[in-house]
Parts: sequence; structure tokens; C-alpha cells
Amino acid sequence: MPEITKKEFLELLQEFSEKTLDPKFKKIDDRFGKVDSRFNEFKEDIINQFHIISEDVISKVQLVAEGVAILNEKLDRHIEENNRQFKETREEILAAVKFSYAELDRRLTTLEAEMEDLKRRMDKIERRSVS
Repeated sequence: MPEITKKEFLELLQEFSEKTLDPKFKKIDDRFGKVDSRFNEFKEDIINQFHIISEDVISKVQLVAEGVAILNEKLDRHIEENNRQFKETREEILAAVKFSYAELDRRLTTLEAEMEDLKRRMDKIERRSVS
């Protein structure tokens, strides 16, 4: 078997590479290029869809925030109105209780005075009957 020199081997390898491997690698590179292109289109499409969806979500969150603000204002007004009504009712009840206590005090004072008068009269009657 004849021996091949290193130089001949490299030349043979170069020729094999150019004729056989380079066209196959070129085809593979082309296919990878197409895949990269489709992937970039897909990536751009996903990014675009994400922006559309995120804008929609942001607008809906803003609507909810506006609704919460309006509801908060209504609730504040309702609380203020209830506090005003509670204060008025409390003042009316305190006035009624104060009037009732004043009336009870007047009636009690009258009864005490009448009781004192009756005691004096009983004491007079008892003194007359003892003597």
C-alpha cells in the first residue's frame, strides 16, 4: 500500500471538504438561517401580542381604579351623611332624656314636698292626740 504524505492527506481532505462537506454545510446553514428568520418573526409577533395585551390590561386596571375612586367618594359621602344623622339623632335623644330627667326631678321634688307636708300634719295630729 502506498503511503500518503501529510501534505497529500491535507490536500485530499481539502478537496473532500470542498466537494462533499461544504455543500452539505451550506444547506444546513441555509436551513438554520430560515429557522432563525422564522424564530425572529415569531419572537416579534409574541412581543407585539404582549404589548397589545398589556395595553388592554393597563386600560382595564385604570377603569377599575377609577371605579374604586368613585366608589370611595360615594362611601365617604355616605359615611359623612350617616355621621351627621347619628349626631342629630344623638342630640335629639340627649335632649329628650334631659327633658325627661327634668320632668322626673320636678315630680319627685313635688312628691317630697307633699310628703314633708303630710309628715308635719301627722306630727301635729299625733301631738294633739297624745296630749
